[in-house]
This record gives sequence, C-alpha cells and structure tokens, in this order.
Amino acid sequence: MQPVSYDINEHACTLSATCSGQVYTLPALWLRERCQDPDNLDGVTKQRLFDPHFLDQNITLTEVKKLSENSVQLSFSDGYSGAYDLREFDADFNPAGVVPEAKAWRSDIDKSLFYIDLAELSTDQGLRKGLETFLTYGVLIIDNVPTESGALIDVGKIFGHVRETNFGMFFEVFSRPNSTDLAYRSVALGPHTDNPYRSPIPGIQLLHYLENHTTQGLSTLADSLAVIEQLRAEDPEGFKLLCSVPVRYRYLDEDIELVERRTMIETDINGNVVGVAYSPRLDYLPLLPEHELIVFHRARKRLGELFCDPQYQWCFRLEPGQLQMFHNNRVLHGRTSFNPNEGRRHLQGAYIDLDGPKGRYKALMRKLGA
Repeated sequence: MQPVSYDINEHACTLSATCSGQVYTLPALWLRERCQDPDNLDGVTKQRLFDPHFLDQNITLTEVKKLSENSVQLSFSDGYSGAYDLREFDADFNPAGVVPEAKAWRSDIDKSLFYIDLAELSTDQGLRKGLETFLTYGVLIIDNVPTESGALIDVGKIFGHVRETNFGMFFEVFSRPNSTDLAYRSVALGPHTDNPYRSPIPGIQLLHYLENHTTQGLSTLADSLAVIEQLRAEDPEGFKLLCSVPVRYRYLDEDIELVERRTMIETDINGNVVGVAYSPRLDYLPLLPEHELIVFHRARKRLGELFCDPQYQWCFRLEPGQLQMFHNNRVLHGRTSFNPNEGRRHLQGAYIDLDGPKGRYKALMRKLGA
C-alpha cells in the first residue's frame, strides 16, 4: 500500500493528497459526499444515511481548519460542517487497499513458502500467514486435512463461501470410463483454467487428496503472471490479441450446455494482467483476418509451451490429507497421466469466489489493528 500525505491549506481553503509522486486536488463535492459524522454515516456499516444525488453540484468549501496532521474541519456552502479523518481517504489512492501485492513466481521458487498446517489456520496469526501466502502467490497447500468426504468444505469456509455449481457443492475426481470431462479419466491434463465457460469464472479451486495409490498422476502448477511476462517480451503483437479478442469456451452434458466468451489473457480495470482463461480442450479459435488469426494461433501455442516449460511448471506429488488451493485463472493446474490399475486415486474438488480471501484478509487486518 502506497503512503498518502495530505496538504491542508487554510488560507487558500483547499485540501490535496499526494501519492506515488502525484498530487490530487480534492474537490468540494467529493469531500462533501465523504462526510464522516454519525448523523450522516452509520458507524457500524459505514453506509451513508443520506442520498448523495441531492448534493449541490456547485458546492464549494467555505472553511478549511486543520485539527491535527491527519484530521481537518471542513465547512461547505450548503451549511454543512464536519470533522474528517483523512486516513479514511487512503484507500481511494490504493485500489487494492491492504491486500498484499501479487508476486509472479517460477518453478525455482522456495516451495516451503506455499505450505501451512490446517491447525495454524485456527489462529489469527496463522490465518493471516495463509491468506498472505495465497494472495501473494496464488497458491496455498494445506497439510493434515482429515481424509473424510466433504472435509474440503470446512476448509473452504475458512476462506470464503463455497460456490455450488452443476457439479454440486463439491465434486469427485477419480477415473470413470466414458465420463463427460477428461478430468475423470486417467489421461494427462495439461495446465488449464477450470470452467472458463462459466460467468463468472470460479475464482479459486480447492483439490483435496483422499487416496492416492498410483505412482504417477503428479500434480502440476504454473503461475500465469510469470509466463505472460515472457510472452509479452517475445511477442507483443500476439500478447495484444490475446488480451483483446474474445474466445468461445463450451461445456455440455445431458443436463446443461454452458458457453461463455472472454479474452484468453485477462486484465483489471487499470490494464494490469491478472491471469488467463486457458483451456485448450474447451476453447475455439476466434474468426479473424488470416494474418491476425496466424498471430493469435502463434501466441496461443507459445503460451501453452511456456506453461509446460520446466522453468515455469512445478511438478510434484500430493499425498492423502493434503489440499491445494489456487487462484483458478492465475495459477494453472494439471496432472500427469496415471495407471488406474495400480490403485485408487481419489480427490474431491470445490470452488470459492476470489473476493472471499480478500475480504477475510481486510477484516482480519482491522481486527489485528494492522
């Protein structure tokens, strides 16, 4: 979170903020809407008790009085006067708030950073550690989760609200001949995003290992933020197309058909890359002029090569009682093939929305006074 400083000018009757070297003049209308007194702002919910649409658009500041380094008394032309804690404005200059900054990683990262014991998550400091790990790296591996059916639901509730889909509150992953999804076969699964055909796309996936008696079926993870940095450096034209041209994704079975169009590389409102919707089993090339189609195909192919490159892809074995939780469209997951005749390999999976860990982290930081 970038520090914010405020300039209180009583003589000029102005108030301004400086963040990351940029100076912002705070308009009277903007300040009037953010009044903080209990007659206008509920102390519990922090919701306004008045309708801001009725404020005078031409309102002006009539007096600015400094109370302390970060507090001020403001008076306005509509007759309102109130005290303001300027620290309440900090979030307007830091859209992510107190959430840790995402850090791209490659396969040579210290993997011990990703692990935590389930018991640790029962304490405030342990939960803070787990949330910070997930929000920073997009992955968390939890040890000593009971190997009981549905135990992952209790873990999911630590971080957010479990999202029910047509697969139910959770789904079973084991080898099933003629299943409606290749995840339920013994074939290898390349790095992919789950359910890109949904709107909204599942933000977080949990996979809990109940049994694993096979020598293969290893798990793989790759951070798309690191991969996309490389793709953008190699192929700026292809990168731009993957960011701007929607792709159609489709899933169907006897009961439902789900279709969604979204760009393969996803960005936030500020244009920063946040992840990908990547699933070569489910996407379709968009209809483009021939040159652009070739560029698009080339970039999509290179994206797949990088996801499987050992310098980006981490290949490892998860044991019964371990649960991996990952940002679904940031950290791509997959698995190697396995021989189902060796023994049973049984996982359960579930989804929660991405705002869960972010919201829990912000509330926890308030509780801890951080």
